[in-house]
Amino acid sequence: MPEHDFIKAAFGQPHDRTPIWVMRQAGRYLPAYRAVREKVSFAELCRNPHLMAEVTRQPIDTFGFDAAILFSDILLPLEPMGIKVSYEEGGPTLHPAVRDPKDVLALNAYDPGDKMAHVLEGIREIKRRLNDVVPLIGFCGAPFTLATYLVEGGGSASFTEIKKFVYNHPREAETLLGKLAEISGQYLKRQIEAGADAVQLFDTWGGILSPEFYRRFSLPYIKTVFDICKTRGVPRILYLNFTRPYLADLAELDCEVVSVDWRTDLTEAMRILDGKAIQGNLDPHLLFGPGELVRAEALRILETTAKKDGFIFNLGHGILPQTPTENVRILVETVHSFKRFA
Repeated sequence: MPEHDFIKAAFGQPHDRTPIWVMRQAGRYLPAYRAVREKVSFAELCRNPHLMAEVTRQPIDTFGFDAAILFSDILLPLEPMGIKVSYEEGGPTLHPAVRDPKDVLALNAYDPGDKMAHVLEGIREIKRRLNDVVPLIGFCGAPFTLATYLVEGGGSASFTEIKKFVYNHPREAETLLGKLAEISGQYLKRQIEAGADAVQLFDTWGGILSPEFYRRFSLPYIKTVFDICKTRGVPRILYLNFTRPYLADLAELDCEVVSVDWRTDLTEAMRILDGKAIQGNLDPHLLFGPGELVRAEALRILETTAKKDGFIFNLGHGILPQTPTENVRILVETVHSFKRFA
């Protein structure tokens, strides 16, 4: 594989140009993606290797991002455990919800190499289509984030059910998280074997926990996932929403990259996470502003991180469906034209 700036940055190695990709870059803000979705449902798209490859490649061809990310969904690995996942306009719904300790025992263990074979075939097809123009990032959900969806039965505004579960049934919660960590770690390992050049673990809801309970109910299981999938030459990225309170703990985590949200000061993050690469952290809503604001904020981030070899430009969360594509183009052009050593 060619030496890509994204991989070099992930390992903190010298490179010429700041790499950029954005979370959810293959999605509804792209007309080409919407054209595909007019023909198939989201669930069907996630199970069709050829269509997965098509939509994964679309933002690379359109904007010239420096990495592609597998088109899939973090909830898919829950289905072989015995959970029905449906995707509605208002968000995903999971049935049955895990609300009772005995529900944890009913969840199936499985081999992701078998039950997630359609995703692995999608990775192989994506790699053929990309032809090493850019590296491919695989991903899955972090154990606590997956547990949150399982217990809540979908998305949530208050996260009452998951907090009730972990506080009232801590042992069963740890059993559940252990099951999810094993499956997630093996799933990422299989993705790497299928051709993923990097992997990202999404702990979208870990930030609802206090630092004390994050250390108990999220961090140990993230460590398990990263230990299982650790592979020479393949960087491991953790994305944690609401990153700031947990930086000192993440500094001790065995991974190469920490992706931070827009609430996190980059200067502080670089100081605390010294020795790790950092990814982030533009507010995705800023892309709805005027082009000159997009350019100015991108330059501010680039100037802040100019002397750090381990920096990957990204958003602090996923790109939003209504985002103007012209502002995405401005963002990528601004990052690519920035002279790190001027």
